[in-house]
Amino acid sequence: MKKLLFFGLTFMLSMLLMACGNEASKTSKDDTAVEVSSEASGNESIKKLTIGFVPSRDPNEIITATEPLKGLLKDELASLGFDVGEIDITVGTNFEAVGEALSAGTTDIGLIPGGTYVLYDDGAEVILTATRAGLNNDSDNPVDWNKNKPTAPTTTQTTSYRAILVAGPSEKGKALAAKVNNGEELTFEDLNNVTWNVMSSSSPAGYIYPILWLHEKFNKTIPDLAQVVQADSYGNAFARLAAGQTDVLVTYADARRDYEESWQGEFNRSASIWEETDLIGVMPAIYNDTISVSKNSKVMNDDLKKAIQQAFINIGNSEKGKEVIAIYSHEGYQPAKDSDYDNERKAQELVQNLGSK
Repeated sequence: MKKLLFFGLTFMLSMLLMACGNEASKTSKDDTAVEVSSEASGNESIKKLTIGFVPSRDPNEIITATEPLKGLLKDELASLGFDVGEIDITVGTNFEAVGEALSAGTTDIGLIPGGTYVLYDDGAEVILTATRAGLNNDSDNPVDWNKNKPTAPTTTQTTSYRAILVAGPSEKGKALAAKVNNGEELTFEDLNNVTWNVMSSSSPAGYIYPILWLHEKFNKTIPDLAQVVQADSYGNAFARLAAGQTDVLVTYADARRDYEESWQGEFNRSASIWEETDLIGVMPAIYNDTISVSKNSKVMNDDLKKAIQQAFINIGNSEKGKEVIAIYSHEGYQPAKDSDYDNERKAQELVQNLGSK
């Protein structure tokens, strides 16, 4: 009986030790598997990437529309050798805020206009230029645009776009449009007698090219205008135009397409934006928006730059990706180099020289 009890206790102790050994072995194997899996992937691990967008649309709209970009970019970068833990997307308070963040290294990637890029190219490096659908209007004459409404996209991709001067439904706005459509030349006095809505000083369509247009035609600049309001987004600018708070605004060529629904929706206009607005000026072609990376980012290196470049090209070529980047009217991306924006630098230099006089 004692022998039987001894063997029973021995058997139970053996089983307990085996169970503990198996559990330890399992834990050890699981831990090893994690390490091996991490090493086997061959990917570089990045805890966080930050992306800054300029407020060319309503910031909340941009944040909502670009939320899927986080997953798309993570997947693309993983396939290109980089595992990213978190992607943070923000919209700057203005165009300069994103440029400053890139220069400071607090933002790794920025989707910024060419005008903003050349102002901050000491701390930012352009890697891609956006492509957009061309438009059915591209004339230097605003009357041609007014006769061919609405402005519509074509199937041709282009790396440049126009800035336009739009007259709104206010009494003064209508008077300017009537004069232009009648074939009469505007005077500086005409333009000085109305309230302008402009964007920040680094915005190509919202400031830089309009200032060049004024200088070329009248030897004047935006600071010479008597009544100027600066908007923090094009959405706010169109809202003011619709409300009659401003008479004209400067914007990008297909902006009225972007705010067509808002015009009769949240802006409470009874007629369409095409009926109530006309062009009174067309600026020279502007090179498209950039995707730029920070030279002072703690995580950026040449391999990551190449991966980001290819990732955005791939995203722009996918249907899901096209839906995301449509918020900026982007339809794809192509590799860019710094010299692509030399004309933008010349424009900036002229603007700065004009401002210092």
